[in-house]
Amino acid sequence: MIGAGILKGMAVTLRNFAGSYFEKDRLITVQYPEERSPLPENYRNFPILIYDTEDAEAGLRCVACKICEKECPPQCIYIVKSEDKKPDYMGKPQFYPKIFDIDISVCMSCQICVEVCPFEAIKMDKVFELSKRERFDALLQRKNDLAKSNSYYHEIHPVEAAEVDTKLAEAAAKKKPGPAPAAAGPKPAPQPSNTG
Repeated sequence: MIGAGILKGMAVTLRNFAGSYFEKDRLITVQYPEERSPLPENYRNFPILIYDTEDAEAGLRCVACKICEKECPPQCIYIVKSEDKKPDYMGKPQFYPKIFDIDISVCMSCQICVEVCPFEAIKMDKVFELSKRERFDALLQRKNDLAKSNSYYHEIHPVEAAEVDTKLAEAAAKKKPGPAPAAAGPKPAPQPSNTG
């Protein structure tokens, strides 16, 4: 019959239209920005830098190793390593990024920088409302803009953040020197066995 496909398509549209008044799950239009769909935990947008203490500059996990800069496909990360060292969040003297910039107009949210970071310093944010009126400098995220606390990271990615904290705690425990072994005294003489 001519037009059977059109009738089937219109039947699906009519069923969804009528069903949307009775079943909330059928509603697919979200009245943004008044309503917002919850984002899944694995949603990723643009990178952020994590710090562990109250001070963003002192507690930054990044040690300016520049692996993320080298591995970034669009080359949107720019890092300048400091010339001096400062204690990191575990108290070990480390280099730190004097400049850490990400050009979000070029970033493709591939998450390669997160995967290659050996210090769990760079993670993906969920904030997607970053549009600006200016074209150039406003889309360049500087170190101060990128720095987010570990508690913020726990808010946006609770399961992943807990796993990362566990892994970092285990690594810190391995690096701490263990208790000194007891002084070796004279060995007791072996007892003769009474098998006979």
